[in-house]
Amino acid sequence: MQWHQVPAVVRAGIEDQLGSTVVSAQSQPGGFSPGSADRVVLADGRRAFVKAVGTEVNPDSPPIHRRELAVTGALPDAGFSPRLLCGYDDGDWVALAFADVDGHSPRMPWTVEDLTRCLAALGEMAVRLSPSPLPDLPRLVEAVAGDFSRWDTLAADVPTDLDRWAIDRLPELADLGRNSLEAMDGVALVHSDVRADNLLLTDDRVVVVDWPWASLGAPWVDSLTLVLNAAVFGDHDPEELLNRTPVLAAADPDAVTATVAGLAGYFSWQGRQPARPEMPTIRRFQLAQADACLRWLRTRLDGAPW
Repeated sequence: MQWHQVPAVVRAGIEDQLGSTVVSAQSQPGGFSPGSADRVVLADGRRAFVKAVGTEVNPDSPPIHRRELAVTGALPDAGFSPRLLCGYDDGDWVALAFADVDGHSPRMPWTVEDLTRCLAALGEMAVRLSPSPLPDLPRLVEAVAGDFSRWDTLAADVPTDLDRWAIDRLPELADLGRNSLEAMDGVALVHSDVRADNLLLTDDRVVVVDWPWASLGAPWVDSLTLVLNAAVFGDHDPEELLNRTPVLAAADPDAVTATVAGLAGYFSWQGRQPARPEMPTIRRFQLAQADACLRWLRTRLDGAPW
């Protein structure tokens, strides 16, 4: 969806708060939101990034934007997140406008250079946000409690195309998935959805975008999900990345293994759910992450080479 397709009343509401009209808009592809995402130029010369979605596009998306609006409005101005300029919420459509970040997404497949920069930035972010400056955020373990018990769901009705190794280890994987809830608990502010399309690289910093799932958890969670993303898009060895990432190397190994197992169960189940026409690529992406998690688990549990 593009800026000109957003209802006129929503566009006018954002422009009113920005204090200037949009004279040009460039749609930003990528990600999974069915709403709009545009880099805009205002009549007064300023630039902004605006995203908007309404219930008619996808009824599940406005609450996500609404939550991000609340989170980004309270985040400390520490340079690792885009600066919120304003928000719009009429109960149906929700829009957010951020200061434009003059940066680019990491190159795909992941390069060692970009990975090194991003993992270092996440490590610094983990230090600065532990304990969380927003102590009232929901706990990550509560948000994913149902998702990380999906090995039990899969065991009750085993998919015929499930990895044979996983089928043979279902009781162990189910136990690990349940243990992951305790493993991920903590008091750090975590983004909870770090991957390539939620990162922007500028000349001097890494900016993490899309914060609706910010929560309280273990400080290494964001680095772990980025390592998983690099395994999916670049076939980087996650154990090698873990060992050279201080925040992950310092984590309890059993906690890391349990979390990877919990993610594997979630993605293995979620990726087999019915397709979503408004998000046509998400099931394939989820199954790719499931495969990477299972491959990583074989490395951690059986010593299999990556």
